[in-house]
Amino acid sequence: MHFLLLAIPDWLRQLAEVLQVDASELTRNLLRVAVIGVLCYVALRIVHLVARRIEMAVDDGDDATLTEREQRGQTISQLLRSVGKVAVIVVGLLLSLNVFIDIGPLLAGAGILGLAVSFGAQSLVKDVISGFFYLLEGQFAVGDVIEVAGKSGVVERMTLRMVVLRDVHGAVHMVPNGQITTVSNMTRTWGRAVVDVGVAYGTDVDRALAIFGEEAHRLAHDPEWQSRFDGEPEVVGVQGLDENQVTIRTQLRTHAGQQWAVGREFRRRIKNRLDTEGIEIPYPQRTVHVRHHGAGAGDAFDPALEAGGRRAPRPSQFRSSEGSGDA
Repeated sequence: MHFLLLAIPDWLRQLAEVLQVDASELTRNLLRVAVIGVLCYVALRIVHLVARRIEMAVDDGDDATLTEREQRGQTISQLLRSVGKVAVIVVGLLLSLNVFIDIGPLLAGAGILGLAVSFGAQSLVKDVISGFFYLLEGQFAVGDVIEVAGKSGVVERMTLRMVVLRDVHGAVHMVPNGQITTVSNMTRTWGRAVVDVGVAYGTDVDRALAIFGEEAHRLAHDPEWQSRFDGEPEVVGVQGLDENQVTIRTQLRTHAGQQWAVGREFRRRIKNRLDTEGIEIPYPQRTVHVRHHGAGAGDAFDPALEAGGRRAPRPSQFRSSEGSGDA
């Protein structure tokens, strides 16, 4: 004890005098707090290591495809990091306080205070409970493309309180779990690209259907794209007889998350093939009649002869396109 007192620095002696406590006792308490801090640091490193091991255990080495097992593992690892960090810090603070004061009455008061706060923070409690069941039931995971609360995007992070989405424009949406009533998961197990393409009414529909089937079959058996398919494509047939076109629908079943890329590639290929075959993809057109005023009402479309014996030209008639076609 005498050696411990000799080793106490002057600033610590002065602090003990200010607090009116024994310097040696204050030193022992500070050493205990330091030990608790080291243990908390070790616990945080262990949590991080376990989360990293989980990610490595589910990693199949293919960075191009995120499997359901990988998504589940990443979700659990993120939850372990967030919850484990909070738990270690809270326990460390309580143990540090217990070195100096008895935290029993403090915990009892905190329980009463927490009960009072819970009535005023019902939305937070709802968020946590909802998040727990989303994780337990595995409705979605990190890497899924979902639509919730009117927002859609890739799940970048999820906690017990909220889900973080990043949409196609790069915007980040943070949606509290309590506001989620319906989840639309677009990357669960498998996906489907539904491609509707219109052809002109003068087209031989049976020939067009055969062309669509050939292009879909070529895409599905292309070595570069074959691994993205989860089944044979299907040309459903004539989906609709619209005002300006006959709509043909093609369905392409793919692995989860690949439907958008496959759909874009099929549209590119079918456009080039239809151009080669001379099949028109129609666009909306409008016929406009221009009427010249100034002659008699009855001569609106048959103007009177101009001075000099010449007949005035009839009103012009032309086509204007509402889309990207020529006028």
